[in-house]
Amino acid sequence: MKALTVGIVDYRVGNLGSVNRTLLNMGYRCRISCEPDVLGQTDIILLPGVGAFPAAMNALYENGLVDFLQLQAQLGRPIIGICLGMQLLADFSNEFIVTPGLGLIPGEVVTLPNSSWHIGWNTLEVLNDEKLMNKSNGQSFYFNHSFVFETTHEYQIGIASLSKPLTVAVRRDNVVGVQFHPEKSQFAGKALLKNLIDGLCSA
Repeated sequence: MKALTVGIVDYRVGNLGSVNRTLLNMGYRCRISCEPDVLGQTDIILLPGVGAFPAAMNALYENGLVDFLQLQAQLGRPIIGICLGMQLLADFSNEFIVTPGLGLIPGEVVTLPNSSWHIGWNTLEVLNDEKLMNKSNGQSFYFNHSFVFETTHEYQIGIASLSKPLTVAVRRDNVVGVQFHPEKSQFAGKALLKNLIDGLCSA
């Protein structure tokens, strides 16, 4: 069976290398690119992310990727966002200034309560009987963020508890976002990535 090809969106963020290495070690093919024509030839698109929301959106606009990603979602192409990549799926963010996002999953990005950071390992609780993630229910994943995606229960597929429950996984059709870093979450992270990639590509 031919290995799936993951298109990793390059918009000048910090964890491209770790995501790429993890996926290659899992047996996937990868193409890191900022060019829509290259990403359009892959089986699934992945938005990684470490950094600030406004700068990330500016980079996406500069490379013609905003319209491209919105069109891919409309066509039903599978897309996964990780950490900042998940937040970019929202309608807008309040990080530094109010900045429109990709608008692929309804919601907004707001600061964590008491301007705190969520760093370290936390337990995932899967919601809405999400088949792509049920096997990961109760497992621990690595987080590092100070903003959180707020959305309605309809789009929540995972939460974790800090001072209150936080949305840490979202889904709308073939677009999925996770706030934690599966590429840094050892065996549990690789298993979750495999279930997401294979499940979305076979949907």
